[in-house]
Amino acid sequence: MPRKSDRIIFKQVPFVTSKNCIRVGRVKIGGGNSVAVQTMTNTKTEDVHSTLEQIYAAESAGCDLIRISCPTAESTLAVRSIIKTLSDRGSADTAHIPIIADIHFDYRRAIEAMEAGVQGVRINPGNIGNEGLKEIVKKAKESACSLRIGINSGSIERDVLLKYGKPTAAALVESAVLNCKKLEDLDYTNFKVSVKSSDVRTAVEAYRKLSEMIEYPLHLGITESGTYFPGTIKSSIGIGTLLMEGIGDTIRVSLSGNILDEIKVGRQILKSIGMLNNCVDIVSCPTCSRALIDVIGISQEIERYCENIRISLKISILGCVVNGPGEAMTADIGVFGFNESGLAKIYVRGKEKCIAEESRIVEIIKDVISEIEPES
Repeated sequence: MPRKSDRIIFKQVPFVTSKNCIRVGRVKIGGGNSVAVQTMTNTKTEDVHSTLEQIYAAESAGCDLIRISCPTAESTLAVRSIIKTLSDRGSADTAHIPIIADIHFDYRRAIEAMEAGVQGVRINPGNIGNEGLKEIVKKAKESACSLRIGINSGSIERDVLLKYGKPTAAALVESAVLNCKKLEDLDYTNFKVSVKSSDVRTAVEAYRKLSEMIEYPLHLGITESGTYFPGTIKSSIGIGTLLMEGIGDTIRVSLSGNILDEIKVGRQILKSIGMLNNCVDIVSCPTCSRALIDVIGISQEIERYCENIRISLKISILGCVVNGPGEAMTADIGVFGFNESGLAKIYVRGKEKCIAEESRIVEIIKDVISEIEPES
């Protein structure tokens, strides 16, 4: 048994702690605003058509911010075309999803990206250099563009890394604080900060330390977390832990795979801890020998149907009468199997709507959702 002093005490804290508020295009970050979900295109930026297709898909999936890599002059030229297409696609009063340029080594790419119209730029000042940083900040002020100081365990400044011997949490934090000071010395505070590591414990420790030292918005992520399965678990533990402690203003789930999975997992993390409105939450049991309906099949079909529905709705799908009635009474739509013939009771906001055969359950749920869903 742990000693009393070793017990973990979860403090009751607000979800968002950073006091400073910045704006990336139409999205407000920090200062108590909703946590934003971000992803990054993995197309060749110069392939304008493919990059735009990813941006459209990400926006439809509920992404709030999207980052584009800009390693070459050709890529920043493509960004100009991408932003023009996005702007032409929208109306005068409907801004497109904010575009953030990802910049390393050559400050000129950041200047070009801002001239192309990006609303944010991600830099690691350690690989830009002081003179390049001055030029970036000057341009950011002129164009009202926000910046992100992106510190990664794989790209800490050499002198800081030598001091600590390896990319520890303390090294990440020292690098971040030093670079915050560089921007402050240039009279620039329109930025957010990240201290990412591929190690979950290191990342969590670094963000905890940094959150006590600065009031700038924090961008959370477990960098290079791997493919879908391990990456989802690592990101959920790291990002979820920090968010529940009141740390974090934007998140990015970094997966080796489809960027839409990053958005889906990110939104699910927010949904799971009550930080995402206008989404469908599906409660379903793991099933056992008592299950009287196909919970797995029904749940999967409803989940696919609700993927892009933007309303606050709780749906419970359970296999039997052990927990089914209780869950159904507290859900907006509740379903549970109640006899060996495959019949299910369907409740809508606490009231029994009907008894249905298993083959009609999905159809009825969809009909109820369409009645609840507001017209676009």
